[in-house]
Amino acid sequence: MHPAAPEDRVAAVRAFNRFYTPIMGLLRDGLLHSPYSLTEARVIYELSQRKQTEVAALRRTIDIDAGYLSRLLARLEDAGLVERERSPADGRRQVARLTAEGRAAYAMLDERSAREVGALLEGLREEHRVRLLGAMATITHVLGGRPRSDGFVLREPRPGDYGWVIHRHGVLYSEEYQWDETFESLVARVVADYVDRGDSRREAAWIAEVDGERAGCVFCVRNDERTAQLRLLLVEPWARGRGIGRRLVDECLRSARRAGYERIRLWTNDVLVEARRIYERAGFTLDREERHHNFGHDLVGQDWSRAL
Repeated sequence: MHPAAPEDRVAAVRAFNRFYTPIMGLLRDGLLHSPYSLTEARVIYELSQRKQTEVAALRRTIDIDAGYLSRLLARLEDAGLVERERSPADGRRQVARLTAEGRAAYAMLDERSAREVGALLEGLREEHRVRLLGAMATITHVLGGRPRSDGFVLREPRPGDYGWVIHRHGVLYSEEYQWDETFESLVARVVADYVDRGDSRREAAWIAEVDGERAGCVFCVRNDERTAQLRLLLVEPWARGRGIGRRLVDECLRSARRAGYERIRLWTNDVLVEARRIYERAGFTLDREERHHNFGHDLVGQDWSRAL
């Protein structure tokens, strides 16, 4: 598949904007069935976040023309929602604050916005809500340059997660190591065998999430009566450096101990340097290496293990 041409990408973003603005009611004469425009409502919101705000800082926050902001504040002032005065700290600067009427207007806008968005989300299936919120977090992260939260959660897989595990292994190993589709086929067999066995007493799997978006996974499966096997450890590139891989491995070790295994093993390849570092820190030691040709490459396979 060839990457989209630049003009096609531009058209896709513009099409999304045209789709999104009416969904959120941004084209109405009054936002949220109120007397206020979108920009006026945004100014009211920003002023509500603190007791008073420097007008210059407000302009930088919402990135609008200084003259336009001045006229907008004048209209809100005439409506009794805003007060302006010289800054007591610097007479060359102006500060603005909401009046009691302005705070009442903010409370009305906030309540109506929460109600409309809540109704929008309530009409979606849970899987679609998770996807939507994850996509919004991605847009904020990419366009706003804001880091995602450092926190993450581990949970059991849900329907749809197993397909994601297969898909992301295929994509990431192709992008990072140029492995071919035979690796994706191997992952699909591992996942299918795990699901078909359904042995919740001696096997387990986890999905890591950051801000509601899937960020990693690992499987702990039976190798034999005394030995567990760690499989399919993966952490998304954007989520690395948070300790997710280490936590997934630790969870796998704890689960194997609870299930009564005496030892745990894993198979990896020497090119997976970061994964090997996680295994070494978790107490695994290299048992043996063997050259092989798989996934379209000459590789060095490695068996690692540790006692539980």
